[in-house]
Amino acid sequence: GRHEVWSWKTAGKESLCLMWQKVKVQLMLSMSFLTALFWYCRRLYSFLAQLLKRWSNYLQRQLIRNLSVLPEVDLLGYSAREWKGETKQAKQMREAYEELFRSCHIKYLRQVRRDNYSVVRAVLFQIFNQGIPFPSWMKERDILKLPEKLLYSQGCNWIQQYSFGPERYTGPNAFGKLRKCMEALKTNWAEISATRDHEERRSMCNTLFSDESKEYKLYEAIKFIMLYEVVEAYEQIKSRDKPVHNLFSLLFARDSSSDPLSFMMNHLNSIGDSICLDQVELFLLGYLLQVKIRVYRLHRFNTEEFQVNYPDEYRREWNEISLLTEDDHYYHIPLFRT
Repeated sequence: GRHEVWSWKTAGKESLCLMWQKVKVQLMLSMSFLTALFWYCRRLYSFLAQLLKRWSNYLQRQLIRNLSVLPEVDLLGYSAREWKGETKQAKQMREAYEELFRSCHIKYLRQVRRDNYSVVRAVLFQIFNQGIPFPSWMKERDILKLPEKLLYSQGCNWIQQYSFGPERYTGPNAFGKLRKCMEALKTNWAEISATRDHEERRSMCNTLFSDESKEYKLYEAIKFIMLYEVVEAYEQIKSRDKPVHNLFSLLFARDSSSDPLSFMMNHLNSIGDSICLDQVELFLLGYLLQVKIRVYRLHRFNTEEFQVNYPDEYRREWNEISLLTEDDHYYHIPLFRT
């Protein structure tokens, strides 16, 4: 009987050992599998995180590369980088920037793409970014009908010779193209100015001002509105219906813009292509958009023309925007900090 009990105990122990060996092997295999799975998931997560980071950086670089108005940079740092050396011009420019920093509380600037739309871009970007609404006269009339009114009601069939900046386009399709430009301006301006959240509005501006085809339509619409205002003023002067702003007298006093057609052919058609707005046209731009444009002209430092307002006569309720230029050709956006 003792022998049978011992045999039974021995058999039980052997069975348990054998079962434990099998379970142990399974546990070790399971642990190895889980360890390998964890390592694989960790590597996969790390790979996906790196891939997402690279893709995000790529998209950010592409956006910044396409942006026509770059993010803000330190004013004095920009001055030191752009105006190195000890030439008279470099010293004067650095002094002008230091004056802006010290007396005008301008601490940063946003660089604007250097092309012949520079000033129109800098003005329109600030109007959109600040959420400035349509000027009062645009609220009273439909700007989409301005090309039609100019062509048919006022008989200005010469607008078929209108050129769209770098695209030297003329012909009977100019009317339809102008209409699309006006639609783009009205739609984007209304949508952005209706956005109250500043961050959302800033994002919308960055998206809009990184798409050249959309941008150019806005600028050409502004150019056409300038032409329309010049035609209106010219008709009023001829009919002596009512007095016009003195800036139109300055504009028509130039040999190159004595009437609306010559203004278009000699000035507007080249804006965005080979020339930028000059001083008289900057007066006109501020007048028709009903904004006070304050320009800091650094090459006129230590003169009365260092700060100039366009137009010089403006209404108190008009919004104010600021520009910074080193040569009256390319413009940047100064940013104020108290």
